[in-house]
Amino acid sequence: MSRGSESGRITVLLAATTFAATDLLAKAASETGLAASSVDLGLLQLRLAYNAGVAFGMGDTLPSALVLVLTAAVGAGIAVYGWRQAPRASRVERLAGGAVIGGAAANVIDRARDGVVTDYLHTGWWPTFNLADAFLVTGFIVLALRQTRPDRASGTPEAGTGSSSPAVVDRP
Repeated sequence: MSRGSESGRITVLLAATTFAATDLLAKAASETGLAASSVDLGLLQLRLAYNAGVAFGMGDTLPSALVLVLTAAVGAGIAVYGWRQAPRASRVERLAGGAVIGGAAANVIDRARDGVVTDYLHTGWWPTFNLADAFLVTGFIVLALRQTRPDRASGTPEAGTGSSSPAVVDRP
């Protein structure tokens, strides 16, 4: 394994660990501080809620063990993919991948405890969610946007990777 691939994987691992720990600490603080009340921050409220399902509560009538196994399997698949892609990914992609993996891991760890995911961020116009959900969504959006860049689509190197001339395309 080359030093660059190890460095990329370490970046993803550290990012995922940081994102997961941040959410798990926020969940613990929410369960303690928001058990009897909520906090109004204007556009956002801190309000304790529990989700037995997955996104938007879908699947909340399924057995919690099944939901845990399915979400853990999806999370493991994402982690394996991220681990394999890390050596070729840019720093931004590594951090975004770490956000996705860390968010997924935090929700799986939380669900493994008691069969539900702790939510604490409420807008009034969107279902209550948590930082892990925000990390997942943001990470996926960043990764999707990075994949749509013209230099990705055409196979030309990224800016700053040593190629100073633009790609030449012959048109009929």
